[in-house]
Amino acid sequence: MTRSDSPDIPGAPDAPGAPDAAVTVPTPVGDARISWYRAAAPSGPRRVLALGHGAGGGVEARDLRALAAALPALGCTVALVEQPWRVAGRKVAPAPKTLDAAWTALWPELAAEGVPVVAGGRSAGARVACRTAADLGAAAVLALAFPLHPPGRPERSRAAELLAAPAAGLPTLVVQGDRDSFGRPEEFPAADGLEVAAVPWGDHGFAVPKKASADGIDQAGTLGTITTAVADWLGGTPGG
Repeated sequence: MTRSDSPDIPGAPDAPGAPDAAVTVPTPVGDARISWYRAAAPSGPRRVLALGHGAGGGVEARDLRALAAALPALGCTVALVEQPWRVAGRKVAPAPKTLDAAWTALWPELAAEGVPVVAGGRSAGARVACRTAADLGAAAVLALAFPLHPPGRPERSRAAELLAAPAAGLPTLVVQGDRDSFGRPEEFPAADGLEVAAVPWGDHGFAVPKKASADGIDQAGTLGTITTAVADWLGGTPGG
């Protein structure tokens, strides 16, 4: 199933304020850090959305920040997770097994909120979420800018990695720019439990070119499209 052309959340901010809390979490591969943006609902959060970053940047990525800004008002606590290599100031991400080890070690901190936890991330962070979600007991998986294959190398598909989550019965949403060189929305396989939300004109970082304005699309509107697609999907996951 493919989602596209979702209406924007009216007035959704594209950047959060300071986190409500920032917690350092020891892991076997170094200290990770969780920045908490807590649900504003008086009754408390209905779920936690945990978001890991990619290999080329940190939690300052525009899509992660937009979700941290928009979702707490809708009853979803957002946890932006910095892997130990980023906390330590290193420039190059470690091997996937090291990323998975850190994510697995910090998961109890995310689950301690006592509500369903949706595992998510962008790019390499999305791969971590897909690989580990079933074993960790995640409620669902959100994959932002999933790197389906290296640019120009569609034969090196990571579809099996992505499909591990829906195969385990976990609702999975991919949010993908339709100019993403790591895989366009139409390249993703169809599978029960897997949805793909297309982001018009978006590249791997969800940046849109100036010429997109001819279609009435700008950067702020693109972030609104992402947050709305995610919010709509979350409403159908455990805790919704």
